[in-house]
Amino acid sequence: MIHANVTIREYCQVGNRVIVQNGSVIGSDGFGYVTVQGRHHKVPQVGIVVIEDDVEVGANVGIDRATTGSTIVRQGTKIDNFVHLAHNVTVGENCLFVAFTGIAGSAKIGNNVTFAGQSGSAGHLTIGDNCVFAARSAIISDVPSGSFYAGFPARPHKEWLRAEASLHKLPDLLKKVRDLEKRLAQMEEKK
Repeated sequence: MIHANVTIREYCQVGNRVIVQNGSVIGSDGFGYVTVQGRHHKVPQVGIVVIEDDVEVGANVGIDRATTGSTIVRQGTKIDNFVHLAHNVTVGENCLFVAFTGIAGSAKIGNNVTFAGQSGSAGHLTIGDNCVFAARSAIISDVPSGSFYAGFPARPHKEWLRAEASLHKLPDLLKKVRDLEKRLAQMEEKK
């Protein structure tokens, strides 16, 4: 079912039982430029988008066509409103992308991966199967299968929790360090 104000650009393929909500664009040009002598020149985007069966695309989603080849969204994936999938991205089966997620160009996303709201991935990364990324996670390196990551930059969730739990202690710890440095300086002066 294709709702009002959806654009599906030339040569892009949409499978069976796909739902695309209002305002989404499938197959817009990827963000590709070459800078020569301080000027940005557009790189032609001649690839396509392939959306397999049983995919749902929310409102105002942008899925860019590949520079060459295909941007692929595999079967069963569900994409919330205001998500962006850049050129040459490959999304595995049964993934979930919550609102305002952004995936940069040429990222490879495994099967059954969940990106919570406002999370995102840098380009040219590989993310394994069965991963979960907490809200506002920023993935900047490859992630192995079965991982649960959080934070900016994203790291294993338990590690992130420990770091977050320590943050409120930093002002007191900083004061203690300054006091110790002061006492140490006084001891050095007495020598």
